Amino acid sequence: MHRHPHILNAATNLLGICFVIIGGLKLAHQSDNTYSDEIAWVAAAFLLTSIFLAYMAIRSGVSGEWQTRLADWSFLGGVGSIVVSMAFGVVQL
Repeated sequence: MHRHPHILNAATNLLGICFVIIGGLKLAHQSDNTYSDEIAWVAAAFLLTSIFLAYMAIRSGVSGEWQTRLADWSFLGGVGSIVVSMAFGVVQL
């Protein structure tokens, strides 16, 4: 099963959510009061890595197994970081 197009789509959407979290905290002047935006930047880095690796897996075709595996783990790291970021935002706001 080719998972990389699904990873690419989902990671791109979640990267947008990271930017909404970061921008929302900046606009509300809450970025100094919480670590939520810093954790969202970490999530954005994970998701950007996942996007790049999923794209490389699509370009390489069948031989992109290691890119797909790393894209999976990077995607999971990004999702976990978003959850932690939102938890920090809820607790510290």
